[in-house]
Amino acid sequence: MSINMNWISTDAELAERCLHWNTLAFIALDTEFIRVDTFYPIAGLLQVSDGDCTYLIDPLLVNDWQPLADVFNNQQVVKVLHACSEDLEVFSLLIGALPAPLFDTQVAAGYLNLGFSMGYSRLVLQLLDVELPKGETRSDWLQRPLSDLQVLYAAQDTAYLVDVYRALTQQLSAQKYAWVLQDGAFSIAASAQEPEPYEFWRTVKLAWKLAPQQLMILRELSAWRELQARERNVPRNRIIRETTLWALAHEQPTDMAHLAKLEDMHPRILRNEGATLLNIIKMAKRLPEESWPAALPEPLPIEASKVLKRLRKVGLERGLELDIAPELMLRKKILEELLRTGYPDGPYHLPDNLQGWRRELMGDALLKSLEDAQ
Repeated sequence: MSINMNWISTDAELAERCLHWNTLAFIALDTEFIRVDTFYPIAGLLQVSDGDCTYLIDPLLVNDWQPLADVFNNQQVVKVLHACSEDLEVFSLLIGALPAPLFDTQVAAGYLNLGFSMGYSRLVLQLLDVELPKGETRSDWLQRPLSDLQVLYAAQDTAYLVDVYRALTQQLSAQKYAWVLQDGAFSIAASAQEPEPYEFWRTVKLAWKLAPQQLMILRELSAWRELQARERNVPRNRIIRETTLWALAHEQPTDMAHLAKLEDMHPRILRNEGATLLNIIKMAKRLPEESWPAALPEPLPIEASKVLKRLRKVGLERGLELDIAPELMLRKKILEELLRTGYPDGPYHLPDNLQGWRRELMGDALLKSLEDAQ
């Protein structure tokens, strides 16, 4: 396949192309970025294919992203991407807008039961019988000029994505096509909300083992780490490891000697952040009891696995009926959340994160399965 390719390196060129893209039914998108030593991804390249040409947009030269933001906000133009969670973060930071409506070809492949979480190269091979060369994903996308291999790799990503989209839409029913866009809307909504720093304590491994007073300290420490990672633009573990946060909340050291004895306490962290950590713990312990978080629920007991199996069966059966990859039907996290609403004796209610067509088609069946298990 010969790829018609053009560079966009000025605001005027981007604005002109966006006028055209706003008239189309769909465009294919991709990004290349660097995220090794930073909290936020650094965009190295944006790719747009419109079916006639593939455009490589240089984010090191373009400054005015409003025309592309307008395209992203145009509900008449479908935006096609593959496994795009990280791309959405790049778009949000760089452009200040997210591409909607969103059609994720990886999700669409699942709706056709072609596979779950299928990689892009494999999907291209399966649908187009084209074997893409090995990727340049670990390249330095901020170097200039980019190598010929980098340029080819980046251009191919979206050039073939156009044909992948067309092949998928030919096989998708109108209903399944709508479901793909619905899942895309859920992804957009999730990406549009920056996580609340004071909620990160809930995701710390083994947090359920801590008492409310310890969880209060874990909450303050986790929020501090998150805010520091964002401010310094470094990975969270560069500030302090999660296991160390748990140990700090559990032990609540009051001096540097105790702090140094904590498991996984790196000398660099002790030297640079020790006094700050001790102060956070000291200040947190002064917070009134009414501000403490409630204890987290323990993991579901082993006996609950039988009930979870019954719930999974509901999704598997509907997946077979609809010819959808079973993994796409019901996530384990959703089933566990459903079970927690009433385990072991009920009554149960559907969790908020069971949304859209899944709630409509399987909600009543899931609740009935739980009733039958009583």
